[in-house]
Amino acid sequence: MLVCLGAALAMIVSAFAFTDVLRQWPSVVLDPSRIAAQVISGIGFLGAGTIMFMQRENVVHGLTTAAGLWTVAAIGLAVGGGMYAAAAITTAVAWVILAVLKPLERRFAMRKALSRVRVRFGGQASLAAVEQALTGHHLPASTVVTRHGADDGDEVTVEFTAGLKRTELGTLADALRGLPGVESVVLEVVPAGG
Repeated sequence: MLVCLGAALAMIVSAFAFTDVLRQWPSVVLDPSRIAAQVISGIGFLGAGTIMFMQRENVVHGLTTAAGLWTVAAIGLAVGGGMYAAAAITTAVAWVILAVLKPLERRFAMRKALSRVRVRFGGQASLAAVEQALTGHHLPASTVVTRHGADDGDEVTVEFTAGLKRTELGTLADALRGLPGVESVVLEVVPAGG
């Protein structure tokens, strides 16, 4: 929503903010859209610096911050172009998005407890054996990720979004420990909303 809002405002600024200059001096020829385009592309680099991929959690952080920076840049263009009403309306809508909708999203989003099992192999992981253990215990995994470590060992991360009992996870961990090449098994349970 913020990117859409900022893009709309940048377009309005590019199209209408400098018409008084052209009316006042008819001999002046300028392309005001170049100014807005350079600000918008420049702020994109700044916004990209705020986005981080947290590999451990497989989550991207900072998208709202980057979109907010981009929208604020468009608001600055509007204020600089003398479009105070457009800037005030955009500020109010952005405030509603950030201050009202974001907390509502956090409150009503369907976030269940996340259970995660990390299996460290001494060599190459056998995904077929891991899948067979999951199927044998009737546990539906939402995500299975394999990463190759620096020491030539693989790590398999199995995530479950369905509510699982610790006893079910413990039984699965015991089964996974018995697989060939397994060095360690770690269980993690992240509570709902955490």
